[in-house]
Amino acid sequence: MFKRQQASILSSRINEPRRFIQVIAGARQVGKSTMVKQVVEELKMPHLLSTAEEAPDKNPSWIHYVWQQARQSIQLNNYREFLLVIDEIHKLDNWSEAVKAEWDADTMRDVNLKVILLGSSRLLIKDGLTESLAGRYELIELEHWSFNEMREAFGLNIEQYIYFGGYPGAVPLMDDEKRWRKYMRDAIIEPAITKDVLTTKRVLKPALLRQLFVLGCSYSAELLSFNKMLGQLQDAGNTSTLANYLQLLDESKLLCGLQQYATDDARKYKSVPKYMVYNSGLLSANNSLSFKDAYLSPKEWGKWIETAVGAYLINHADRLEYKVYYWRHNNDEVDFVLQHSRRLMAIEVKSGKRQMNQGLSVFREQFHPDIELVVGGEAFTIEQFLSLDLERLFM
Repeated sequence: MFKRQQASILSSRINEPRRFIQVIAGARQVGKSTMVKQVVEELKMPHLLSTAEEAPDKNPSWIHYVWQQARQSIQLNNYREFLLVIDEIHKLDNWSEAVKAEWDADTMRDVNLKVILLGSSRLLIKDGLTESLAGRYELIELEHWSFNEMREAFGLNIEQYIYFGGYPGAVPLMDDEKRWRKYMRDAIIEPAITKDVLTTKRVLKPALLRQLFVLGCSYSAELLSFNKMLGQLQDAGNTSTLANYLQLLDESKLLCGLQQYATDDARKYKSVPKYMVYNSGLLSANNSLSFKDAYLSPKEWGKWIETAVGAYLINHADRLEYKVYYWRHNNDEVDFVLQHSRRLMAIEVKSGKRQMNQGLSVFREQFHPDIELVVGGEAFTIEQFLSLDLERLFM
């Protein structure tokens, strides 16, 4: 069975003396639970696997109940160490305070109970870890599956990856695109919105959030202002509502709005967002074009290519600590601008979507980037870029 590289990191940390809670975060269907099960089976450590979906009424007292079960196993069996795994932890109210109390109690009593928590993306990180568990945890974040992973695990070629994206569970259905789309919508998109966003955040207009997601996916790799978007949505409210909902979708690793690069923050925040899905499969699932029709249309295929490149960049931005922007002035534009500390990189994607412009030249004269890349030509193909270890870009 294929193992993601984060599995070895988790295994190594669990084998260390008890120091920190290990937190596994990532979007729906990226393999969090599967990876943890692989690690647990290999470690052969006595353990208890639980999911917060079993908790009645999202009551955090359930955490104390399962924690006590783990403690009793240690005592009754005289275990030297024990591993407690809690999945979907973010679904419980005030979960972080309950976890803190149990963890600190074990620390005071020298109980060698190691803990792994699993949750959905930044919804987990933002609302619990930094507030109550500061200094008590280490984070392992799973991004959407890369081209290298999908090729090694399932044999996808570059064209298949660009269109169908990196969702392992959907791979067996690729030959039946109607069935594949239904699976994407029913098993991935709807649960991500319903279970990971609406149950953990206060959303007054859930129908509007869903409309925003679908429209944003259809505009992936394109610019669309909130004011223009209002005219295409029902019961749209105002631009502040849309901006807040887009932030929630971003935190769930579904859809984001890139800001325009500028030297001052005010211009960045006021810029028209460039929509970008975190997985190109989300674009395809919300588009009527088949794989064949998209691939045979240079203009349309260019949209998918730029989306795949953009998704690869934004998925690794947190781990590698860089920011992703776009840049545009009149008819000149640069598809992606990366800012890492004081280093600046401009990336232009060459595809059938549009002809190459003078954007790189104009951007170079104005901002003097450290690195310029043209992706999609013979010198540096799309496949080469999507196979690249992005950390090397900043060495």
